[in-house]
Amino acid sequence: MRVAVGGIHTECSTYSPVLMAVDDFRVMRGANLIGSDYFSFLKSDGIEHVPLIHARAVPGGPVSRLAYEAIKAEFLGLLKDALPLDGLYLAMHGAVNVEGMDDAEGDWISAAREVVGPDCPVAASYDLHGNVSQRIIDQLDIFAAYRTAPHIDVRETMVRAWSMLVDVLKGGKLPGVVWVPVPVLLPGECTSTEDEPAKGIYRTLPEFDRQAGILDANLMIGYVWADEPRATACAVVTAVDKVAATRAAEQIALSYWNAREDFGFGPVTGPLDEMLDIAQKAVTFPVILADSADNPTGGGVGDRADVLRALIARNFEGALLAGITDRPAVEACFAAGKGASVVLRIGGSLDPASLPVETEAEVTFLDDPGTQAERQAVVRLGGVTVVLAARRRPYHNIGDFTRLGLEPKAVRLLVVKSGYLSPELAPIANPNLMALTDGVVNQDIGGLVSKRRVRPVFPFDRSFEYQPKARFSARWKD
Repeated sequence: MRVAVGGIHTECSTYSPVLMAVDDFRVMRGANLIGSDYFSFLKSDGIEHVPLIHARAVPGGPVSRLAYEAIKAEFLGLLKDALPLDGLYLAMHGAVNVEGMDDAEGDWISAAREVVGPDCPVAASYDLHGNVSQRIIDQLDIFAAYRTAPHIDVRETMVRAWSMLVDVLKGGKLPGVVWVPVPVLLPGECTSTEDEPAKGIYRTLPEFDRQAGILDANLMIGYVWADEPRATACAVVTAVDKVAATRAAEQIALSYWNAREDFGFGPVTGPLDEMLDIAQKAVTFPVILADSADNPTGGGVGDRADVLRALIARNFEGALLAGITDRPAVEACFAAGKGASVVLRIGGSLDPASLPVETEAEVTFLDDPGTQAERQAVVRLGGVTVVLAARRRPYHNIGDFTRLGLEPKAVRLLVVKSGYLSPELAPIANPNLMALTDGVVNQDIGGLVSKRRVRPVFPFDRSFEYQPKARFSARWKD
């Protein structure tokens, strides 16, 4: 039996002015896809996996229409060449926004369904911060989403979706998908599964899986920084029993709705100056401060220098800031060389709303993996060390620092562009602070421009009633 594998995976803030291009995606094809660690679980007796294309990018602004159409065209061409197929597995995110288009995943999955036809089972795995629509659900037979944020179950989720597909191909009953929209849109920073009430709600999902007729139960938080009609939280259940699926999906949806007022930030959170006051008085280290509104893994641009400016104004000693996206500054550092003093204009290289810091700095480290787009530079200005990156990227793993000769555990203050901390940084934070900064993924949710969302939706609106109502995939036959 032949199962094709592919997908597109990123999330896009519609508030960002920086469009994603083809070069922003890291694309796996053919043997590189099947042989990657990411898809290494694709092994089962009697199953031949046919690799198509999987395009993945650091979250950012909307994907340019030309870039999306180019990637999609390659995917569909490979899919057509792979026919006939017995199954299709799509590793998706769910929060792609394409300029001039609503519901990019709906477009992608519908196009795939048209190629493989109505008799081919299609399974999809999603990020819990993805947005779902009826168009998406109507093309699928199997759906599974992450159950953790920070995401530590990516592989487990992909295996769940793929395993349900393999079971169908080996003689199991074809399931169906039901979903229940929930008019709530909260940021991931308020809904981490490390904290209540999300922790308790997500803990119940495996219990639904064990109920007769239920295969996989999910709660989608959705993606709040996309001002688009499909943006919503929802419950999604894969099952073989419509009655059980309806009951489970509506119960999950109602549990989230009932808890909507109880969500809040896990770490100590407040305006930047207040967080820096705490950091300066701290006697423990490393204090880790999250620059939340410029977080690249949430769709932030990554080029804001607001925190750097504040640290300089305070003459802060012992801070490490990682990192600021600024290719011109990186190139200036490489031109000057290690050990040189160079006048830099740091920040504001991508977003016109981002104000740069002009300063003289010492170049202390240069990292050249082989291409200009991947270069990094480390500079020191007074008591502050700054990591500069040519390409938008996060600094969430210990290895991101040690590669540059830096030890994050040893600094007084570590500043990262993040919301909730990654699994590698959270354990060393002493303490963890989150600054409510400016940027395209800011935490002032109620104040976001909302022109295209379906209303009412919490917290944009507060005085309305809600009753969960299940909606079925058009493919689910009685």
